[in-house]
Amino acid sequence: MLHDVFLYAAILGGSLFLVQLALSVLGAGDADIDFSGNHDGASTGHSSADTAFKLLSLQGLTAFFGMFGLTGLALSMQSGASPAVSVAGALIAGSATTWVIARIFRGAAKLQSSGNLDMRNALGVQGTVYLGIAPDKPGKVTLTIQNRLVQADAISELDTLATGSPVRVLRVLPDGTVVVGKV
Repeated sequence: MLHDVFLYAAILGGSLFLVQLALSVLGAGDADIDFSGNHDGASTGHSSADTAFKLLSLQGLTAFFGMFGLTGLALSMQSGASPAVSVAGALIAGSATTWVIARIFRGAAKLQSSGNLDMRNALGVQGTVYLGIAPDKPGKVTLTIQNRLVQADAISELDTLATGSPVRVLRVLPDGTVVVGKV
């Protein structure tokens, strides 16, 4: 009876792994089981609940059932351990594997960045006039912001600035336009 439980758990874990592999090959590699009821991808604002539900992902379930079943089978059949030791060992192995998978995904998530450009970081940056600027006519400047080369709309309050002139960003307006002056 216990042998069958371990066998079915190993089969379930293996089946989930094959489904996950097939989805990855077909281009649906991000497929996941969403137990939160939030289907639009928006954050619910409950990070501790989100973390708990990440353990119930397809990867977490695959890891738990696969290791639970295989470890239980190995302990009961190969080692001749008692049923209690086999179940305890299988639970520990399944839980530990799920914990490791969760830590791996948490670490990978920390590697992500939004990639959004914050124009407020342009304040004080030196650049070059790309399209001439006059006090009554906006132009463009080339700046390096957040390690990116950016062409930004620019105005000058006092000076007429020709193409190629070095400038410094004095202010950033709410719409992302920069106010520049001569260097």
